[in-house]
Amino acid sequence: MQAIQSSLFGLLDFALYFAVSIILLLAFKVVYALITPHDEWKLVKDEQNTAAALGFMGAVIGFALALASAASNSESIVDFVIWGVVGLIAQCLAFAIVRFIFMPKIVQRINDNEISAGIVLGGISIAVGILNAACMTY
Repeated sequence: MQAIQSSLFGLLDFALYFAVSIILLLAFKVVYALITPHDEWKLVKDEQNTAAALGFMGAVIGFALALASAASNSESIVDFVIWGVVGLIAQCLAFAIVRFIFMPKIVQRINDNEISAGIVLGGISIAVGILNAACMTY
């Protein structure tokens, strides 16, 4: 019985971190939509744009990887939120790097549903998320 009680003791912390993670994911969706000139949700939902889905889901996965590392390594919920915001900024920078350095026509290519552009954007976003997560193991 003691083992069960001890195990359930962390349930409140789990619920708090999980709820904050979901809130940060939603905040990421809003911020990412604001910095990208194309409307990912409209492209995916209304136009079934695969390139937009690949790019956006790569960004979400990259951000979730950073959030997972922040949750695992944070010392408090405030620490977690701070590092979650750092992860959000890193993902936004990843988009800027692709847009302004690697593929200046990425926005048009995503709008035109060029799958290769979505794969590049999603892949770079995931790579940045992995690097970001690894760097959060302070």
